[in-house]
Amino acid sequence: MTNVPPSGSNLRGAVDLSSLVNRPSAPSPAASAAPQTPGAAPSGPVAVPSLVLDGTDANFGELLELSTTIPIIVELSTDWSEPGKQLTPVLHTVITDYAGRFLLARVDMEANPQLAQAFQATSVPTVAAVIGGQPVQLFTGALAEAEVRDVFERLLQLAAEQGVTGSATVADTAVASPEPAPLPPHHAEAYEAIERGDFDTAQAEYRTAIAQDPGDTMAVAGLAQVSLLARLKGKTLDQIRSGAASAPDDLQAQLLVADLDLSGGHIEDAFDRLLGLFPAQDPAGRNAIRERILEMFEVVGAEDPRVAPTRSRLTALLY
Repeated sequence: MTNVPPSGSNLRGAVDLSSLVNRPSAPSPAASAAPQTPGAAPSGPVAVPSLVLDGTDANFGELLELSTTIPIIVELSTDWSEPGKQLTPVLHTVITDYAGRFLLARVDMEANPQLAQAFQATSVPTVAAVIGGQPVQLFTGALAEAEVRDVFERLLQLAAEQGVTGSATVADTAVASPEPAPLPPHHAEAYEAIERGDFDTAQAEYRTAIAQDPGDTMAVAGLAQVSLLARLKGKTLDQIRSGAASAPDDLQAQLLVADLDLSGGHIEDAFDRLLGLFPAQDPAGRNAIRERILEMFEVVGAEDPRVAPTRSRLTALLY
């Protein structure tokens, strides 16, 4: 084990535990103790992150303060101790069953030499307690669960005599997810229509939303997405691809296969197909391609890394 520092030394960033080393231990649970006047009853359970805590040379001052309200069980052990590995799950089970009447502080003896010295831990594992700031020696080695429960019962009696009768509750640290804001009316109607497969109604609702607020980017994106779905509705992959292959000069067939590429995640293929068609088209055809590409930008999102280079290529073709 790591050599312990002399009594009274202070590790960098650690609390000075020399007072704990030098103060007399409270009587063991097996010994009789003179009754003391109990302290003021706690107003309610103390919120803690867990009933099992890590005890260190640095944070043990906080556990000493907690011990004035709740008895603290201190398990001093090491990762390599086989008896310690046997005892740890037993202590966890018993601590859990007592539902906050004790806290368990697990101490790595090698990493926390001041605590090992303070509790005079010469065997692994060593189990002690702190009640009202006073150390109580309990036992060493691995005990059966029934024996551990007997020790805890006697420890509760001692704690009551010392006026330490509080309890702990595990604080709920989960952050509740905020409720999503309700959708604007036309958006809600569009979603319901999409659920029914009524893409015409969904498009109409989004167009109404845009007419009422031209800056409604959600409605613009929603219209682009539902329009894509409407164009592909009722068509099979084979129908679309064979139609485009058999009619290479049919712009609508080529636009549709680009839609198919986009819906399947082949975004670059969709953009390349349409940009490749652009030079051979008349003004009406070029405008149709431009509008379809701009609509596709809304579907994939302006932040998609493939949008900016495609926009540059389209601009070069237009001008």
